[in-house]
Amino acid sequence: MNQAVNAVPGEPDDLVRALTAAGVGDERLLAAVRATPRAGFVPADQLAAAYRDVPVAIGQGQVTTQPSLSAMMIEGLGLDGCEHVLEIGTGLGFQTALLARLAADVVSIEMRPDIARRARANLARHGVRNVELRIGDGSGGVPDRAPYDAVLVSAAFPEVPAPLAAQVRPAGRLVQPIGPGGHEQVVCFERTASGLVRLRVLTSAYFVRLQGRYGFPPDEPGVR
Repeated sequence: MNQAVNAVPGEPDDLVRALTAAGVGDERLLAAVRATPRAGFVPADQLAAAYRDVPVAIGQGQVTTQPSLSAMMIEGLGLDGCEHVLEIGTGLGFQTALLARLAADVVSIEMRPDIARRARANLARHGVRNVELRIGDGSGGVPDRAPYDAVLVSAAFPEVPAPLAAQVRPAGRLVQPIGPGGHEQVVCFERTASGLVRLRVLTSAYFVRLQGRYGFPPDEPGVR
């Protein structure tokens, strides 16, 4: 048997069991987790944690979102396979790959070029073709591809930045951790004629800060 496979403890079903235990019940989402090998989206020195429900460090002071937390956020979007999705914060692409399995297409933006390059390679290696990966300031969204049926923001800010709110299609949803960075409520919003309306709090969590023109200053250290 291939030694590289032996070097990865666990398997996708271990993550599925962890997500189910955390309360995730969307069968399409659980199937996407089962079909997406997280070991292909973590650094080589983090393979031992690939199928554990824990965040992993990916360099430049960044960490991935814990799989159960990522799943709760995705579940909050209520995807049915037809959506045009915006993801703020690509990381190394695992969450992006899950979104791509659950929606029609995904636009994902990552502000760190090296991390974006690694994510692009990971997605290509696993045959994920319905993702457009941009490098830039995610706090302003990707307006030239708007509007979006669903927006997922993987970093914290005390409010939803105005450009992101404006890029959600009427009746569309946005999920974002709301807080200063380090202690947040992950909130699901819906776009109405009068703007974003808070539907519910999905969970409490700790996130890095959303940096950029409409977030925290890029040179301000993040808090985890």
